[in-house]
Parts: sequence; C-alpha cells; structure tokens
Amino acid sequence: MVQVLTDLDLVISKSYISSDGGWLMDVFHVTDQIGNKLTDETLILYIQQALSDTRRRGGIPKELQTCLKREVRPCHVSTEHTALEMTGRDRPGLMSEISAALYELGCHVTAAVAWTHNGRVACIIHVEDGLKGGPIMAPKRLAEVQEKLESVVEAHHESGEQWSVRLTAPAAGRTHTERRLHQLMYADKDYEQCQGCNGSCRHWNGCTKTHVTVETCREKGYSVVNVRSRDRTKLLFDTVCALTDMEYVVFHAAVSSKGSMADQEYFIRRQDGCSSITQNERHNLTQWVEAGCMYSKQDGIALRCDQGVSRKWAINNQGGNWDTRGESNRIFLCYRCFRA
Repeated sequence: MVQVLTDLDLVISKSYISSDGGWLMDVFHVTDQIGNKLTDETLILYIQQALSDTRRRGGIPKELQTCLKREVRPCHVSTEHTALEMTGRDRPGLMSEISAALYELGCHVTAAVAWTHNGRVACIIHVEDGLKGGPIMAPKRLAEVQEKLESVVEAHHESGEQWSVRLTAPAAGRTHTERRLHQLMYADKDYEQCQGCNGSCRHWNGCTKTHVTVETCREKGYSVVNVRSRDRTKLLFDTVCALTDMEYVVFHAAVSSKGSMADQEYFIRRQDGCSSITQNERHNLTQWVEAGCMYSKQDGIALRCDQGVSRKWAINNQGGNWDTRGESNRIFLCYRCFRA
C-alpha cells in the first residue's frame, strides 16, 4: 500500500497501521507534493482500485490509467529490458566508465538509478541490445557484457574489496527498483558503518539527526521500534523496506510529521512469530533502520538532461535517454561535482 501511494508522488503526512487476528486497518493521510488535498476523482478511483483485490485479480483497467493522463507505474521498473545490478565502492569515474563500456558493447540504456551511502554505491541500469533491439537474451552475448562490466568494476576496487555485477533477464514479476536497491544495500552490509545520533541528547530535543530505539514489550508480545528523523518524501517507504529486509513483520504502527521532523513507531515481530530480540539483533536493526532512512535522501544539485533541449547534454545514441558515452559524466568529473 505504501508503495502504491509513493509511486503516485503523494506525501504521507500521517499514518496508522493495525493488523491482528487476520484483520487489518490502515489509514493514510495524504496530499500532493505541494500540500493540497486530493480532488481529482480519477486519481481517487485509481487509488481505491490499486489498493483493492482487483489489482491482484487483473490489474487496473486500461481506460482508468488513460483517464489519469500520466504514468503511474513504479519509476524505472521495466519488464522489457535486461537489468544490470551493481554494488561496490563509490569512486569518481565509476559510472563514467560503465557508461563508456556499455556504449562500446552496443548497449542502449533505457533507465537508470543509483544510490550512494557511506562510501558505497548500488545501481540498477536497464539496458537493451543496440545491435538487435530488445532485451539481451543470447547466452553468449550476456556473457560478453557481463565479463566486460566485471572487468570495469573490478578495476575500481582493491584486492579483497566487496563488489558485485549481475545481469538479469526481463521478468513479469520484477521487483520495484527502489525496493531492489534497498535489498542490494542490505546485502552489501552498508549499514554496518552507519552512525546516527551518539545518544547525548536522550530526549531528542533540538537534534535533527536520525534517532532509532528498539525495545521489547513483553506484555503485548512485540518489539517496539521508534524512529525520529527529518521528514522527507519516501521516508515511510524506506523505513518499511528496512524492516522487511531484516525479516520483521509490522503489526501496528503510528507515523506523524510536525514541521521538519517525523516520528515513527512500529510494533513488530520476526517472520517466525518470535517477539523477543537479542542485543546483537537490536544493534543490527538500529543500524539498518538508520541507514534505510538515508538511502533515497536527495542532496546536491539535480540536473535533468532531455532530448531536444540541448544536444550536448541530451542522448548520444538513437536508442535511449542515457549518456552512454559518458560525456556528461566527464564534464561533472572535471568540475569535481559528481562522485559516482
């Protein structure tokens, strides 16, 4: 449910989640990006159908999606192209060299998204075969692309450093891209270096860092996770993803925001039903939630490159909208304003 609302670019200002005994009731207070109440009847109907059983039985009717007059599927999720997944150390020039390698291999990039945190990077790039069009399906061709990209990524790492490159074929049930980025970061153990507040401000007064506490509520049979952090778009989505990655189930939750800060409280159990939590599990959960609250936070300057606006900054190949020759990347690197 949170993912559906997030993909519609809606802001969740308050939420109550409750599920027990086979029943659930979720309440979300949402607005558009500038804080206005939703008045578009088509959008409201879309949300109702997207959250109902009809979505699982056959999806949203095409006529309803057409009436909405905008794309509402998850951004960057493609079921028609080959997906390149990469994790490793964040170093200047890495994305530029990957772009150059894809260009040399005759691959066109249709969409891409990358996250960097704590000196690590995870990215997902959707590509198509520029020679034949469509996804890369031939085993020999896949092996060629995989080998080339592995050599590029390996060259940016010291011996013994952790990195990965993986190509996946198109699939109808492909995971939501940002959901998958959370999984890649978790597998990379990026959260082990995360540092939230040092605890000196126990009452959280005036502190704008991320605070996470994990306690055990034995009388109710839950572990309780409290999170206080700066409010931002997709914060609820990122927190729920973090809890799910660590195989916890949310039974009850209350989320609210006031000013620039947000408060979240979750009553959770492990997927096996156990409510007790060890000291080591509490430590790992605290670090992972802190990291999860930071992943899709956007800092710096956003630059959009559109075809037809500027040929120099737009696409350099006929099959995609990504600068596969690395021209834009090299310009960024010359001015030392682009890390990945």
